[in-house]
Amino acid sequence: MSNASQLRDSTQIVLPSEALEGLEAQLDDVCTVSVFAEGDDQCRIVGSPVEIKRATEFLARHGVSVR
Repeated sequence: MSNASQLRDSTQIVLPSEALEGLEAQLDDVCTVSVFAEGDDQCRIVGSPVEIKRATEFLARHGVSVR
């Protein structure tokens, strides 16, 4: 059975806001995700596990490291 942290990790990405600068519109075009500002310096990308995987791959192709 999955635990809460595994489910959370598969449905969201938290990044510094500057990492998404200039990519958010493109990300919206390729993935069905929602992007939320988390204060002044972080953002949260939320979606299904399939969409988060797609978003991670997109970000990696654009030089954004996702841990």
